[in-house]
Amino acid sequence: MTDLSALTALGERALVLSIVVSLPVVGVAAVIGLIVAAFQAATQLQDATIAHLPRLIAVALVLVVLAPWMGAEIASFAAAAITEH
Repeated sequence: MTDLSALTALGERALVLSIVVSLPVVGVAAVIGLIVAAFQAATQLQDATIAHLPRLIAVALVLVVLAPWMGAEIASFAAAAITEH
């Protein structure tokens, strides 16, 4: 494998890893945002705190729960990237 193709493959794996690691957090934020938006539409409450606080709490909880997995995935990728060359 040439250096350019190895670098391209490494970049592609890094991009895929960034998507895989961030997807649970973004997904939870989107779902909570949708639920809060539906709640606000049903009750006609348009307070900014109601819109952002549940999303912030949910994202923080997901990060606390998934941080070990996320760190392990990133560390595994970094170790593999370093040992390949």
